[in-house]
Amino acid sequence: MSWRLHRAQYEKQKGPRNKAAFRKIVSTGPPPGVIAYSGAEPVGWCAVAPREVHARLENSRVLARVDNQPVWSVTCFFVAKPFRRAGVSVQLLTAVVDLAARFGAQIIEGYPVEPRKNPMPDVFAWTGIASAFRQAGFREVVRRSSVRPVMRCDVARR
Repeated sequence: MSWRLHRAQYEKQKGPRNKAAFRKIVSTGPPPGVIAYSGAEPVGWCAVAPREVHARLENSRVLARVDNQPVWSVTCFFVAKPFRRAGVSVQLLTAVVDLAARFGAQIIEGYPVEPRKNPMPDVFAWTGIASAFRQAGFREVVRRSSVRPVMRCDVARR
């Protein structure tokens, strides 16, 4: 919910109220992302939705709109520690592109980090790593920060 709400609103309803708001999003659709499984165990998550539902993106100078094209935005990841650095993020990205395309998306956009140090502490990689986006077919379209490219996947070219 941190991307979907202005910071003050997110803080105001922190905890159970944000969880309830997210449950409502899940129940009304479209799905807010995808879950990766290893057998029956959930091991990863990736969020995606139309950019306009992400209030915090609209206020960001670094992540400002590239153009007036309608895009869906990949905003966060979680991969369980035992499954990190095993390609789960790339699989999640492939799945969110498919999901967004089923709901009419033509362009999927992400805002990963480009680590200056290798490896980067996991806690700072919650928006994804640029190399995973590249592996999933995204290309960099603009970079307003040395560590945060804006990357896109054009569904028609995929």
